[in-house]
Amino acid sequence: MREIRFEDMHLFARVADLGSLSAVARERDASVSQVSRALARIEQSCGARLVHRSTHGLTLTAEGQTFLDYCRRITGALDELEGEFAQQSSQPSGWVRVASSSVVAEYLLIPSIDSLQQQHPQLRVELVVDDRMADMARDGIDIAIRTGPPLTDTVVARPLGTLARALYATPGYLQARSVPQQPGDLRQHRLITNSAVAFLNHWPFLVDGVPEVLVAEGHWRSGSTAITARLALQGLGIARLATVVAEPLVRQGLLAPVLADCVDLQPTPIHAITLTRRHRLPKIQACIDHWATWFSAQASSAGYP
Repeated sequence: MREIRFEDMHLFARVADLGSLSAVARERDASVSQVSRALARIEQSCGARLVHRSTHGLTLTAEGQTFLDYCRRITGALDELEGEFAQQSSQPSGWVRVASSSVVAEYLLIPSIDSLQQQHPQLRVELVVDDRMADMARDGIDIAIRTGPPLTDTVVARPLGTLARALYATPGYLQARSVPQQPGDLRQHRLITNSAVAFLNHWPFLVDGVPEVLVAEGHWRSGSTAITARLALQGLGIARLATVVAEPLVRQGLLAPVLADCVDLQPTPIHAITLTRRHRLPKIQACIDHWATWFSAQASSAGYP
């Protein structure tokens, strides 16, 4: 076992995460045969079968699970050691793989890239954009920008700001169909809802200090925040949008707030999430520090939560 290299441990962990030699090969820009030989070399060094191979993919044997647990501990310690030494270097550098929803990527991360590059010219960022939650270990994510509280204590979470939501429609739509005066009036309107996340269709209000919830029935729906915004901009109905998306469009006269005096914004915290063994790497700290400052500045200048 003393012949096993750190790189082999990283490779085995990725095989376990992805459950496919071809997926690991694509990730590493290598051939499947190269990955297969590396796995065979690891098993030979361990003197045990670590993986079951079948037409359905790969699964770990009991010995493989034991080896994986040690791999994660050893490579995690190596990452921490790398972080300790890298902190003494003059400039964070290298690729950082960042996962976020489409709305956060388009309206917060992408506008911040230029200033991040100016501050840290040796950093490179890869954005993995999906409204579904990424599996950080399986997908090789360095930082996940997520709304809501952290779901596990196995990660390190740093608060960046909040994401609030309100109701919007085009001025033309409201002029043609009348402006809602109370939440119940929305049932007479065309509503644009979310087909991917059901709870986003529970529209909250505070009427005379009393909370109310309207379960929106959509005339149109989409699982993409960007498409929902486009549907609203086409004058097709009323949508519940993140203020970071909608308020700049309001200032341009393209959208107008609906029921602004009683919509409950319910600001949701935004966190930068990292795996415990990675959070001290300078390139990751540099990105998170930059975005904490950037998010705060954007919220202050725009006047939304």
